[in-house]
Amino acid sequence: MYIGCTNDLRRRFKEHQKGQNTSTEHRKPFTLVYYEAYAAREDALLRERKLKGFKNSYKHLSKRISKSLENSA
Repeated sequence: MYIGCTNDLRRRFKEHQKGQNTSTEHRKPFTLVYYEAYAAREDALLRERKLKGFKNSYKHLSKRISKSLENSA
């Protein structure tokens, strides 16, 4: 699972698919199974930090989308 923040999801997804991000190029191809959108960038960054920094937040999200993750593998 990849967690990130962007102001243009379509552009960012294409960059990852093309291997233009060195930290994720070895994990392609990607399948988008879930995203969250926020009106304020600060809210999006806070959510990203929580998902990356707190094991329970990440675990809760993984549990919530478990079937989607299985189907994308």
